[in-house]
Amino acid sequence: MSTAIRPGEPNYVDPHSDSYVDEGAGPAWRRSATPAVEPAATERVLTLDRVRLHIPDTHRSPRKRPTQLADALDFWMFAGAAANVAMQFAHQGVAAGVMESPVESGALMVHPWKRLRTTSAYLAVAVLGTDEDKSAMRAAVNVAHRQVRSRPDSKVKYNAFDRNLQMYVAAAIYIGFEDTHQLLCGKMSDDELEAFYQGSDTFGTTLQVHPDMWPKTRAEFDDYWLEACKQVVCDDEFRSYIDDLLHLRMIHWSIRVMFGSLLRFLTAGFLPPHFREQMAIEWSTADQRRFEHLFQFVGFVNRFIPKFIRFAGTNAMMRDVRGRIARQKSLI
Repeated sequence: MSTAIRPGEPNYVDPHSDSYVDEGAGPAWRRSATPAVEPAATERVLTLDRVRLHIPDTHRSPRKRPTQLADALDFWMFAGAAANVAMQFAHQGVAAGVMESPVESGALMVHPWKRLRTTSAYLAVAVLGTDEDKSAMRAAVNVAHRQVRSRPDSKVKYNAFDRNLQMYVAAAIYIGFEDTHQLLCGKMSDDELEAFYQGSDTFGTTLQVHPDMWPKTRAEFDDYWLEACKQVVCDDEFRSYIDDLLHLRMIHWSIRVMFGSLLRFLTAGFLPPHFREQMAIEWSTADQRRFEHLFQFVGFVNRFIPKFIRFAGTNAMMRDVRGRIARQKSLI
């Protein structure tokens, strides 16, 4: 696997280059002929039902055509946005980079609305953008990432250009798309999931993730995610940081008063069990039942909302991105 080195981009090949990035080891998820080492008796084995959200097997009308990623760009996608951010931050390397980042202009806790706009722009470009749109977004993200790397006294070694960390973030984003779409439109069959998954590498390749790194099939993606989630280990410092996110302390108090309880409920509901455990978030069987009933109702109502309304936000974001590119304005 190799990556062509473009001006202003990281170098993963030549250790003597000023732009060289020394990456950490990625999860060994690809299947091997060598038998796996049996876990210790006291070690709790991660399983898919602990690292993925439970999707109820609710009957819905058959889909007229294979579902694609672009079909998930519904405004309800943002219902699980805070949970997806928390899932990304739960990786030790990603968490260290976020909490220690010197780039205050894009910090979620300092400029939440700007961060929402830039993240929305990235998602829109990754799914709907042309190669030129993606290249422009990638270059803009590179400018911010160039400043995010561990210090000598950092507890965890990290670099925002580390493709293994970017791979984890991109995988978490894909999971957010898949989970939200299934909650709204019904559980997909294995064949439908495979069709939906194809093309999802765009979440990584719009950054620095090489196409060869992205799992080729939905089953291989499950293997990758199981291994990657072994890096989801939250300490007290992280729990304190994520508590501010869960309680929306970065936004005005009036919004917290009106929507705080609902958003906390949605955030907890969109987190898989392993992530809730690591973040010390309580979640009961009754909570799960209410969460599933809520989305059964929302999914029903959503059928009657015209598509141009549900996708208006994403389409407006794409127009904004292309306008910024044409005017040579900053994308992030």
